[in-house]
Amino acid sequence: MNAIRHVWRFGLCALAAAALTQPAQAQDKTFTLAAPDALVESGLLKYILPRFTLKTQTRITLTAPDATAGAQFGDTGIVVFEGLDTVWKFDAGADPDAQRFADWLRSDVGRNTVDSYQVDGVAPFTSEIKVEKVVVQITYDGDVLRGEEVSLSHCGRCHVVSDKNRMNSIGSTPSFAVLRTLRDWEDRFQAFYVLKPHPAFTQIEDVTEPFDPTRPSPIAAVEMTLDDLENIMAFVQGIAPADLGRPVQSMQD
Repeated sequence: MNAIRHVWRFGLCALAAAALTQPAQAQDKTFTLAAPDALVESGLLKYILPRFTLKTQTRITLTAPDATAGAQFGDTGIVVFEGLDTVWKFDAGADPDAQRFADWLRSDVGRNTVDSYQVDGVAPFTSEIKVEKVVVQITYDGDVLRGEEVSLSHCGRCHVVSDKNRMNSIGSTPSFAVLRTLRDWEDRFQAFYVLKPHPAFTQIEDVTEPFDPTRPSPIAAVEMTLDDLENIMAFVQGIAPADLGRPVQSMQD
């Protein structure tokens, strides 16, 4: 009986010794985080890092910015929050623990933590990044006069191109001025030859497939080049959109 008890105690001691001899670093989750002085001095990291550690048991050691550092706040990486007139990005590098921190920053919990930090009742940081939309104005450098000529010659069969053919168009087709009121007017004009009914009688040099010679177009074909199309775009961009008045309103509006 004593021998059995002795063996059992020996086994427990061996297990305990094995646990104590496991490398500590294999059990720890930790990484070094490089951050600029402005971010450190703001107090945000002192506020959010303990909360991240409590949640994930991952220890973080702060250090000054270093080009050789792994995880760091800098000019590259994912956008994580905004504050101090700066949009802050975080680069986790190849460290899985740092990547865990990056994921936490963009999680609901992490974002709420950043948003809840206050100094004198004011939240200096926000996880809601304001993205400014840049509207690029596209201009066409074609020959405006030539564009009007081509439009009158080919498009004027159906559309009112300008005052010059106001009485010679088909009333059921929209005028160029009406088409200019549409948000996608550029797409419509640039690719008009693929929009019905144009494919049945329009040929754009080096773009559209030739007509089947056994099935001729019912009317004289419209033949243009890409230069003609560029000229038309230059002409149309200068047309003032038609004034269509206020939208029709019901009695309930």
